[in-house]
Amino acid sequence: MSTVTVNISFQDRLLADIDRIAQRESRSRSELLREAARIYIERKERWNNIFAKTSIQSGAHDLTEKDVLEEISRYRIEKRK
Repeated sequence: MSTVTVNISFQDRLLADIDRIAQRESRSRSELLREAARIYIERKERWNNIFAKTSIQSGAHDLTEKDVLEEISRYRIEKRK
């Protein structure tokens, strides 16, 4: 698999956090950021699939992502009681 080098700017504090975690996990900054990007993309795709399915199922309900997240939050609060 070929790779491409990119330049990314981070605030000092965020870069320090990245470096701290990379060092703690004995990996390079690049390895940590690649994994973070993969996880982010996978999670986004999963949520997009979930919302696509709920969009089809909700039909005329016109639920938004915010509506679903609020309902999940209400459910979790009720479950804790």
